[in-house]
Amino acid sequence: MRFKGLDLNLLVALDALMTERNLTAAARSINLSQPAMSAAVARLRAYFRDELFTMRGRELVPTPRAERLAAPIRETLVHIQLSIISHDTFNPAKSDRRFRILLSDFMTVIFFRKIVDRVAQEAPAVRFEFLPFVDEPEELLRRGEVDFLVMPELFMSSAHPKATLFEETLVCVGCRTNKQLSRQLSFDKYISMGHVAAKFGQALRPNIEEWFLLEHGLKRRIEVVVQGFTMIPPMLSETERIATMPSRLAQHFAKTMPLLIVETPLPLPAFTEAIQWPALHNTDPASIWMRRIILQEASRMASPRETPRNRRRC
Repeated sequence: MRFKGLDLNLLVALDALMTERNLTAAARSINLSQPAMSAAVARLRAYFRDELFTMRGRELVPTPRAERLAAPIRETLVHIQLSIISHDTFNPAKSDRRFRILLSDFMTVIFFRKIVDRVAQEAPAVRFEFLPFVDEPEELLRRGEVDFLVMPELFMSSAHPKATLFEETLVCVGCRTNKQLSRQLSFDKYISMGHVAAKFGQALRPNIEEWFLLEHGLKRRIEVVVQGFTMIPPMLSETERIATMPSRLAQHFAKTMPLLIVETPLPLPAFTEAIQWPALHNTDPASIWMRRIILQEASRMASPRETPRNRRRC
């Protein structure tokens, strides 16, 4: 089909090329042969009067014109998919939908395991792809390339719909053999001790307690940086380092590791974990179904204040 001289099938090819950044992979993703994809690239270049891509090794590097075209093409294709092609009633029991979700390792371990187990019972063919944080998650939401973003609400933009999940608090943790760590940890001691800190994305963005310290002009002595909260406990074992991490995750690890949990000496506020989805998916029946399950499971999460935080753990 042509629109003002443009074969609209070429937009699907361009979207695949922008996503895969590789000719062979892009061709495979939309069931084209490599020669057919090469021909599509040639026709796209002729229509837009731009090279669109240059080669760097095996990677396709988009030109500025291709970058400008990418977002509106992706939004148009997603809108067609959700509004026209997938307009039929969603049947979880028969669906093989894959949900792509950006979230932390903390939320994967503590919360989304419950979601996976429940969905396995209600929709056994539905799949999940859990992805680490990227530096610009809003762009992936805008393009409809992920189904959900899960993170502290205070870090979310207002560009897409969202819903709160549950409240979480932070605690200080160290190895049970750490003689420098006491139940009544002073502020000066906290700042002076060596820390293990979790940071996220390629830019290693600070997590919530680091953000709080930066906001108040405070600096601690970070000895080890890891890309996730679940990497913290092994870095504390048999050392005098400490770390700050979500209370529920600390209690999870304290069941199997010699982890000591104490209150932080900082007035760290509780924070709210939230879920956000692309505005394009707001009326998508599959997204609505998954949001219902997620929010139901979130309502069953006990408050972190209901669990003991001050006693020593073995």
